[in-house]
Amino acid sequence: MADLASVSKPPVKIITDERCVAYHRAGHPERPQRISGSLEFLRNQRDLALDWLEPSPVTDETILRAHTAEHLALVTKAEEAFDGDTPTYPDIIGHARRSVGAGLRALACARAGETSFSLIRPPGHHATRQRAMGFCYLNSIAIAVLQAIATGAKKVAVYDFDVHHGNGTEHILRGNPNAVFYSIHQHPCYPGTGTADVPPNCFNFPVAPATPRQAYRQVLQKAMNALAKEKPDLIAVSAGFDAYARDPLADETLEAEDYYWIGESFRKLGMPVFSLLEGGYSSDLPQLIFAYLKGLAGK
Repeated sequence: MADLASVSKPPVKIITDERCVAYHRAGHPERPQRISGSLEFLRNQRDLALDWLEPSPVTDETILRAHTAEHLALVTKAEEAFDGDTPTYPDIIGHARRSVGAGLRALACARAGETSFSLIRPPGHHATRQRAMGFCYLNSIAIAVLQAIATGAKKVAVYDFDVHHGNGTEHILRGNPNAVFYSIHQHPCYPGTGTADVPPNCFNFPVAPATPRQAYRQVLQKAMNALAKEKPDLIAVSAGFDAYARDPLADETLEAEDYYWIGESFRKLGMPVFSLLEGGYSSDLPQLIFAYLKGLAGK
């Protein structure tokens, strides 16, 4: 009977578009295999029921809630690298817009009571209102939050567990009375921000390098407790898997079991939640995503 109950669980909605693996730069950690490997793993596993969806269409009006017109024009032209970490690529605006669209589709799923995960690149949480940086061109999660607010949400909480501070999301959402932002991240680490709260609605939880797993969990739980007290209509998650013990871009200690625990913790809150992939550069990324999804799904 337990197996039958498990099978009856609603499928997790995975939003993706395989065109996102078409761009790359040799040696760059934000590589196509992050997505292609994760897609292959998820399609081959049999423990979790999945439905596969495509990104929603995206209008300029929706993007311009979070970014300046000048920034959107710059990413659209993309004539030269934005910085040393953030190259230009052919049709990077198309890829970035599809990432935004995947976030919007994930939002729609959450509003329908469905568990959803945007599995696409490029990531977005470092992109500020007017700057592409840190592998990010358009801030998909901030755009989704502002779309939710524009269409009736009274309070949306962002929980960013990427090992790098979500500086772009903070920059875009700070001061917004309908949004609250929580970032749990290593410090010191790129981009060097997030050392203190930014009143009234942005709260930062810096963690020292090599913090033991249980101590790291305590910080994650503290941020989640603060979020729960806000009683948001929706939770938007910047799901970065680079606090993993063997990630090459940071110095933290989490294991797959910890990502399961994060997903399980969201499920226990009983609030609508949608998640967007941000960082995570280990070859174990597929297993980490899978652990998180199983936690979300209660599997």
